Amino acid sequence: MEIILLLVLAYLMGSLPSALWIGKLFFKTDIREHGSGNMGATNTFRVLGKKAGIAVTVFDILKGTAAVLLASLPYFADTHIHPLVVGVVAVVGHMFPVFAKFKGGKAVATSGGVLLGYSWPIFALVILTFLLALKITKMVSLTSMIVAVMGVIYGIIYYFITGDFYLALVIFLMGAFIFYRHRANIARIKAGTEPKVKWL
Repeated sequence: MEIILLLVLAYLMGSLPSALWIGKLFFKTDIREHGSGNMGATNTFRVLGKKAGIAVTVFDILKGTAAVLLASLPYFADTHIHPLVVGVVAVVGHMFPVFAKFKGGKAVATSGGVLLGYSWPIFALVILTFLLALKITKMVSLTSMIVAVMGVIYGIIYYFITGDFYLALVIFLMGAFIFYRHRANIARIKAGTEPKVKWL
């Protein structure tokens, strides 16, 4: 029973549609009706501005972190479920949120939050990689996919150092999620029509 409760809570955490709620509450705007229509930080930056974009990014990161930490609570001690599994469920909730008709974000920030909750050094490395790649490419979508690939490489290296197979596997899985959710972006990148950020 505790395992089911833990996974349901993780999914519900991931399902919290921060971009939708922040847009409606503070800007009287349904983010799904503007820009790319995606409920993620990138579209929030583009449609609602930096403050809203930062708020959504932080909130979405913390969803993944909270889910991982949830597994360490004493109440769930007997579930013996790996915290990264709980984190992945939160990422699935972010992509397919029950509170927003199962149409959510692209898994980037919440995946980062999972790493933050489990291994902050890997998270810090991923953030640095993201900022560097974004500076070079000017495209959040391409940067996200570059980071997904580099994350897998970091996970493999970390495995050989620590023997943590679960982390390497979960990073690979979250990277696959990111590529899957960026299918339309890949097509636009190939066509040369993918928007670029203007604030870098």
